[in-house]
Amino acid sequence: MNTIINQSIRKTLQFVGLGVLGIVATSCTEDFVEMNKSKTAVVVLSPNEFPKLFSQALSQGSHHPSYQTGQNLFSDLYAQYFATTTPNFLSDRYFINMSWINSHWNPIYTQVVPQLKTLFENYQPNTAEYALSSIWWVFSFHRMTDHYGPIPYFDAGIPAQSVKYDAQDKIYDDFFKRLDAAVTVLKGKTTEKPFGVADIIYAGDVNKWIKFANTLRLRLALRISKVDPARAKTEAEAAVAGGVLTSAAEDAMMVRTAVSSADANGLSRIAAWGEFRMSATMESFLKGYNDPRMTEFFQPAFATKTYEGLRNGLSPAQLIEPLNTNDNNSNIGARWVRNTGTGSGWENIFAVKADIMHAAEAYFLRVEGALNGWNMGGGTAKSFYEDGIRASMATWGFSGAAVDAYINGTTPPVAPGDSQKSPAISNIPVKWGATEAVQREQIGTQKWLALYPDGMEAWAEVRRSGYPKLYNVVNSVNADVPTTEFIKRIPFIDAERQNNKAAVEAAVSLLGGPDKASTPLWWDKD
Repeated sequence: MNTIINQSIRKTLQFVGLGVLGIVATSCTEDFVEMNKSKTAVVVLSPNEFPKLFSQALSQGSHHPSYQTGQNLFSDLYAQYFATTTPNFLSDRYFINMSWINSHWNPIYTQVVPQLKTLFENYQPNTAEYALSSIWWVFSFHRMTDHYGPIPYFDAGIPAQSVKYDAQDKIYDDFFKRLDAAVTVLKGKTTEKPFGVADIIYAGDVNKWIKFANTLRLRLALRISKVDPARAKTEAEAAVAGGVLTSAAEDAMMVRTAVSSADANGLSRIAAWGEFRMSATMESFLKGYNDPRMTEFFQPAFATKTYEGLRNGLSPAQLIEPLNTNDNNSNIGARWVRNTGTGSGWENIFAVKADIMHAAEAYFLRVEGALNGWNMGGGTAKSFYEDGIRASMATWGFSGAAVDAYINGTTPPVAPGDSQKSPAISNIPVKWGATEAVQREQIGTQKWLALYPDGMEAWAEVRRSGYPKLYNVVNSVNADVPTTEFIKRIPFIDAERQNNKAAVEAAVSLLGGPDKASTPLWWDKD
């Protein structure tokens, strides 16, 4: 970690401005003056460079170039949106390749942190630019801590031989404080356009950033609802009172271009490689519910012209069975990749926007809050639930009678017809149930569908809520996580054990259990 942190500020000069948007795609390193004598100090940048720093932080905090090893081979599989179809990847069988997971860890510390800290140093806390940077700091780091638990947080970006890890409850406390302060500032800046078009999510729309920040605050409040229900209630009610996302027009979608592979939609870039397909879990839900989103989420399998999925955790021998091959299972939707007419030929759609946060999520968070007895604004748990479905359908282009029929659907999930002859994943319908137990499962299931394709958030919610129900992996090669259980976290990375050993050893005591994939995080309580 000391190596990563010490290099991170210097890497600002190397990475900033590279391939973020067409207007900032050309390297701007030649515009920088030479570095100060200090090896860890950055040069003084022109204010014209600051928007590029923000663009880089946005990109690297969510859809960085190493999307496959940073997300797809871990959280996307743990959430069971997809299953791998290649025998070469053991991660679907719970093997954690520690060299791969560096692709999740490194971009935050080497690229997001230096960009944002530079912005913090050059803008006053009462500016809109500072507020947006603080919101993105929380977004980036909540995805980090929800992977590992304790992480270097308060001292991130400070050059030192050893950088301490912080307990997750302390990190979450800072998240809430940052979001509250940022929204307070932004409420007085609604006519400004901070960072302009370099803001590749909302193009400087302060009102949308306020709703994004409040929805993130609501997300984090529900995350801690089992371990700190009083704080969760306070934060959730404040978030809703401040205004959360309410329509698909407010969805946080990040502009991607085909200027370079670093700027492409990460999911699109890997979809043509033939290494994953729809999971059997997803098939069971989508087919059973006659879900119109299936045609947007996925494409018919090339060989069968039908929508098909396979179980997670299949062995190399099982993966070569006909039902489990690429041509017999569904790739992701044509929004990201298109078949050229042959089973192996796929054309990437690099420039499609990346999904950061959908308004539908806010409704499902409010449903759960309402069931908890919290003030979630005008509406009932049932109305929030149905509004959440409508918002998700709108995100994917559906409205009207088809959506009404879905909301009132009484059919349960179906057996996927996979090679394992799996039963239906659940027996609950879409139509709002009569008991709280059924309702909570319905909320978790519909939220999981609405979060697609954000496997990071979906995996976190599966761990926290226990929903939706998922199939056990068929095979596990991780001695700490048998097939009867689900993976709980990513262990501390090897590079940290080598370069920041004392801090990592101290962090284990903050974890509340051994440094294993089976140890639940602070907020993950039954």
